[in-house]
Amino acid sequence: MISILSLLSLIFTIVYVIVVLFLNRGWQRLRNFTFKDIQAHTKVSILIAARNEEDKIALTIDDILKQQYPKELFELIIVDDHSTDHTAQIIASYASQGVKLIQLNESEPLNSYKKKAIAEAIKTATGELIITTDADCRMSSLWLATIVNYYNQHGYKLISSPVAYFEEKSFFERLQTLEFSFLIGLGAAGIGNQMPSTCNGANLAYRKDVFEELGGFKGIDDLASGDDELFLHKVAFAYPESIGFCKSYDAIVFTHAKENLKSFIQQRKRWASKSVKYKDKRIVALAISVWISNLSLISHLLFVAFIPSLFPIFIIQYLLKMGVELWFLYPVLTFNKRRSLLILLPFLTLLHPLYFIYIGIAGNSGKYNWKGRMVR
Repeated sequence: MISILSLLSLIFTIVYVIVVLFLNRGWQRLRNFTFKDIQAHTKVSILIAARNEEDKIALTIDDILKQQYPKELFELIIVDDHSTDHTAQIIASYASQGVKLIQLNESEPLNSYKKKAIAEAIKTATGELIITTDADCRMSSLWLATIVNYYNQHGYKLISSPVAYFEEKSFFERLQTLEFSFLIGLGAAGIGNQMPSTCNGANLAYRKDVFEELGGFKGIDDLASGDDELFLHKVAFAYPESIGFCKSYDAIVFTHAKENLKSFIQQRKRWASKSVKYKDKRIVALAISVWISNLSLISHLLFVAFIPSLFPIFIIQYLLKMGVELWFLYPVLTFNKRRSLLILLPFLTLLHPLYFIYIGIAGNSGKYNWKGRMVR
């Protein structure tokens, strides 16, 4: 019985290795973006949904207003989502610089406030291209010009761009940065393999007319989350070859890791909750196989305490997993200039399955806290 379980575990580990090698192929197929001197002409609407972000939103606004892109060709629209702090007042103080403030005033509770905020902003947006980011993000002055230049060169309907953590203050936050780099690389690799699976709403662009043509968030508005990757899936279904990833360091948006385990778990439960809406069976199959491979690794580690002879099997699984993750992460971390984080990979390879197994269940079977609200 044990030998059969060990064999199955090794098979699932090999499947995981194949999946990650496939992801590496997708990442390598994406060319580093080269900025071309094209006359700027695209009108852009930058949208932010904000709730209780008084400590960071001014920095984000300042970064956007400093963009090296013609001022007359972009607008910044921020939707205040029932903030209970001074977020709305801070946004309003930028009115003289053209920043537009919309305040949600729904009397009845919603389950998807963020989608509502973005949809309301798009109604008033005048740009051909919509770009969403978050109220706690930072970006270089070339961020907007880089993404728009990429759009003008390729004409994609939807463009995912990189997001990275920065300014880590602890070992826990550095581990998150390493793991998050894998997630961003995974999303990019899916696009490179022409099998888009995930993206991040902190750095997402799409055509306004495509949003309207596809009915916006209709059909995915029953979940609090999913304004990013579930909409990505809608676009990919309608326009399977019109999704791009802007592989440029200048296009990166920076944000912060979670300070403690509780907030980290809540965030990951929110992200995992979107998987119940996945319609692409290939993506579902890959996710399940990865979950099972992580389960088999932890199971063998637990069994080793009672059956020491299983230790070599566990070591083989662990080394295979870490080796292929190193193979994938090395070029990703070279791209975002964080290669020094690879020293943490032995720890992440062992710790990651523990939370991944839990999140895979909890994220699809309950509520979670988001911005002070319990949602599903």
